[in-house]
Amino acid sequence: MNGVTPRFLDRKTPPHLATLILLSAVSALSMNVFLPSLPNMAEYFDADYRLMQLSISVYLAFSAVLQLVIGPLSDRFGRRNIVLVSLVVFLLASVGTLLAPNATVFLIFRMLQAAVATGMALGRAIVRDMVDEDRAASMIAYVTLGMSIVPMLGPIVGGALDEVWGWQASFLLLAVLGALVLWLVWADLGETMERRPSSFRAQIADYPELLTSPRFWGYVLTTAFSSGVFFAYLGGAPFVGSEIYGLTPSELGLFFGVTGVGYGMGNYLSGRYSTRFGVVRMIVYGNIGMAIGIVVQIFAVATGWGGAAGFFVPFLIVGIGNGLVLPNSNAGMLSVRPALAGTAAGLGGAFMIGGGAALSAMAGAMLTEETGAWPLIAIMSASMVGSILSILLVIRRNKQLGL
Repeated sequence: MNGVTPRFLDRKTPPHLATLILLSAVSALSMNVFLPSLPNMAEYFDADYRLMQLSISVYLAFSAVLQLVIGPLSDRFGRRNIVLVSLVVFLLASVGTLLAPNATVFLIFRMLQAAVATGMALGRAIVRDMVDEDRAASMIAYVTLGMSIVPMLGPIVGGALDEVWGWQASFLLLAVLGALVLWLVWADLGETMERRPSSFRAQIADYPELLTSPRFWGYVLTTAFSSGVFFAYLGGAPFVGSEIYGLTPSELGLFFGVTGVGYGMGNYLSGRYSTRFGVVRMIVYGNIGMAIGIVVQIFAVATGWGGAAGFFVPFLIVGIGNGLVLPNSNAGMLSVRPALAGTAAGLGGAFMIGGGAALSAMAGAMLTEETGAWPLIAIMSASMVGSILSILLVIRRNKQLGL
């Protein structure tokens, strides 16, 4: 559908930018809106806090597995139908979380909610279907700039809903928003992938060109390690805030909003400057930003400077770095083999979210009141270093190819 102008609520044309923003936003919201409620959810189900923390890692793990499948399927059968089915599963699973009689059943439905992450992965593939690499980086940045408002406000809203109506209110909100976005996608999202007459076997035969590309893996690992910083934070920061600093759900939600502000600023800068500077340079700038933020956080925690604010506020800088890296690394990943953009988005998303699930679970398991925030900071630091090394691989390969 390159060259076709989107018309809002016309499913014969590519989707409007607002549809892609809302599709990704619901996926982002489902990841973090309930985080301030974790202590109350553990009390409600009479379960250990660490068990309820699995509501983050099982979601991420299932999302990773799912994206290995939906990427190739969307390359073969198109983006629209895959996204619609995923939203139906998300809606049913959201209702299931509200009806769950115990923690085990809740975690099963929570895992199935991960179907909505399809929208985040295929949203990037849809953008790449519509425009070229540098414009894709800019457009992905604007899409994620819009959705960055959600992770900024999500924990704030979730914390407030919890204090007024209980933890169930956050999952009711997800169900309602899931239904609304399902209707919007049905009405507006036209198929963007050009149908090819080749068989599924012929499609698979194209995979080695993608899977043996050092540039592709460099971009994938940059994406995975950079987002790993955030996912580790997602898994460990609720414990740090509530158990170490004694924050209430609403206070914890406000501090989580700091990350969303930074991420939004970074995405704005990516949308504004990616076309001018190119994806690799923007990724390098983003990694430098993440490194600065983590160094400031280490200093604050080591000296006790600022208390809870000293731990959370430096993530404003880390969020800016993430906002510079992720749109550009995703655009680079999808551009190595544009005909397999769905496969690239799914595989890259699987590594990103699968690694995030592991880091999230690791952070949750290692943190205690005795260790303080240090295990989490160590995990985030190691992931940030991995992101730097991965983009250096891309730079080296680009020089070899004369790019």
